Amino acid sequence: MSDFSFDELLDMQRRLQKNYKGRWEKLSYETGKNKLLWMVGEIGEVIDIVKKNGGEKACRDAALRKDLVEEMADVLMYFGDVMLCYEISTDELKQAFTKKFERNLTRW
Repeated sequence: MSDFSFDELLDMQRRLQKNYKGRWEKLSYETGKNKLLWMVGEIGEVIDIVKKNGGEKACRDAALRKDLVEEMADVLMYFGDVMLCYEISTDELKQAFTKKFERNLTRW
């Protein structure tokens, strides 16, 4: 399987938004706040899996791993919607991430 890029993620989220236009709330700055809250909820579901079962079991037990990965996908879906709501490009994200990465390399 090939790498999964942020560009692909955003394209898929755009397709979902187009598919559910009129049924889902329109992407906007205000909607971004709601998407962030939903994303935090999904992160909580990831944490619950690990907290209740331990990290090793969550990774090694096939059913738990499936649930863990599915919840992580939910987190990324909301992350993509947040990027769309705030019109954050993949180039902007890469630049900010790279700058933060380089700073963290020498931080401690």
